[in-house]
Amino acid sequence: MTAPIAIIMGSQSDWETMRHAAETLAALGVACETRIVSAHRTPDRLYAFAKGAKAAGHKVIIAGAGGAAHLPGMTAALTELPVFGVPVESKALSGVDSLYSIVQMPAGVPVGTLAIGKAGAINAALLAASVLALNDPALSGRLAAWRKQQTDAISEHPEGAA
Repeated sequence: MTAPIAIIMGSQSDWETMRHAAETLAALGVACETRIVSAHRTPDRLYAFAKGAKAAGHKVIIAGAGGAAHLPGMTAALTELPVFGVPVESKALSGVDSLYSIVQMPAGVPVGTLAIGKAGAINAALLAASVLALNDPALSGRLAAWRKQQTDAISEHPEGAA
């Protein structure tokens, strides 16, 4: 069976950010498939992936992109599946260019846009897992445990304070 979540990115260099989504999903016991699908350099690959994602068994797509960041929007234009966009930090504009490109989709082509970089990748994974958990009580329990662990890890008082 195909993994329920696909993580796509525009280039190999995006993996440094997008690996955090894959690691978060692995920690939650959610299978994902990762691949490089460039909106600009491999448009035929993008088209084939996006048009076939639902039939392949994917339920949610996480798309990371830097620079012009057209991958999430183009993917959303080609599939009915939910697409979560992760702006990858760029050297030129620190990822703000990517954020603007992803967040400014026209009405009718939704892309859920997350924060720039690592935090966005982790939150995209959590959001995608939350969507799947709507119909998966076991995953819902794992998500609740993950959140509780995160909460329990925060001290009530700062170290060294009286």
